[in-house]
This record gives sequence, structure tokens and C-alpha cells, in this order.
Amino acid sequence: MGGDAAQDLTAFDRVSWPVRSERLAIRPPTPEDFSRLYEIRAAPGVTQWLTGAPASLEDYVERYGTPERLATTLVLEAEGAVVGDLFCAVESPWSQAEVRDRARNTLAAIGWCLDPAYTGRGYATEAAAALLRICFEDIAVRRVVAGAFADNAASVRVMEKIGMRIEGRGVRDSLHRDLGWLDGVTAAILLEEWRERHR
Repeated sequence: MGGDAAQDLTAFDRVSWPVRSERLAIRPPTPEDFSRLYEIRAAPGVTQWLTGAPASLEDYVERYGTPERLATTLVLEAEGAVVGDLFCAVESPWSQAEVRDRARNTLAAIGWCLDPAYTGRGYATEAAAALLRICFEDIAVRRVVAGAFADNAASVRVMEKIGMRIEGRGVRDSLHRDLGWLDGVTAAILLEEWRERHR
């Protein structure tokens, strides 16, 4: 049972940028960010767990500089520097035809990528928590999901710290470029669960 895979490319238009948390600023990317974002994504400890490993700045721009991808990317700033990026795609979950309009654009898939030089300070957790708030309060989805290789313990910890429930662990369902077939983890949180955590 697949969902309506079409993304809402206007979701970020509802947000007043930049969004600030205690230590971070989150904003849409500009072409001036590409070289820094490529540098972060090309770092060995980062690239190990990413969906794709860009081979060069040109490859990065070709993959991530498209209007569709830019519409799902946010830049993360800390200490006056770009320290990573966030992913947020607003989609429609599976629904029966008669209620498809009620399901439209009620699901967000999120992810995060942080420069290894800035890990260990809680930035990834703070950024992911801020992204949840954006999803639920500004974009107004009802459910947020995330996924990772199960061996990517740091990302799984972030999911748990921000209140996401591990909903599934697929046994060798995800093919890693170097490590072969690995387990994958999926996590989610509902709007009402997020509100309960923030009462």
C-alpha cells in the first residue's frame, strides 16, 4: 500500500525564516551554501550513512541543487557557521480514494546531517527537535517519520531523544554501498504525541 508520492514543494513557504532554537538558526539554502554543504557531506564519517556520496562539488550541485531537492533542504547554522543540513519532504500518506483530499500533505519525512567537527554537542538533537516543531506548528502535518540504517546509532539516538517511536526494524532490508545488506529502522511521531511532550 503505497502513498501518494508527490511532494508539497510549497510547504516551506508557510514558514517565517530563519527559525531559531536556543543555539541554532535554520533557513533555506542558497547557491552560496553549496560548497560548504558538499564539504560536510563528503566527510568520511558523514558519507558512510548518507543515501548518496557526492563525488565532487559538481556532482553535489547536480544532485542537490535542483528545485525539487532545494524545496526539501534546510541549512543549519551554529556559532556563526554552516554546520549541516536538514531534510524535510511533505507528502501524502496512503489513503483510500474517497478521503484522499483529507490525507493530502499530512506527512513529513525528515532527516539530518551534521559536520563531524560539531558532533557531541547536542546540535543534531536540537535541530531535529526544531524541525519537528516546524513540521507540526508551521507546516501543520499530523505525522512525521524518519529512517536510518540500524547501525547508524547516532541517528537512531536522535530519533529517540526527540520523542519518535521506533516503529519498525527491517531485517537486512537496506543495501549499504560498502557493508552490504543491513537492518533498517523506521521511526515516527504523531502531532498529539508531540503536543503531549510539550505541554
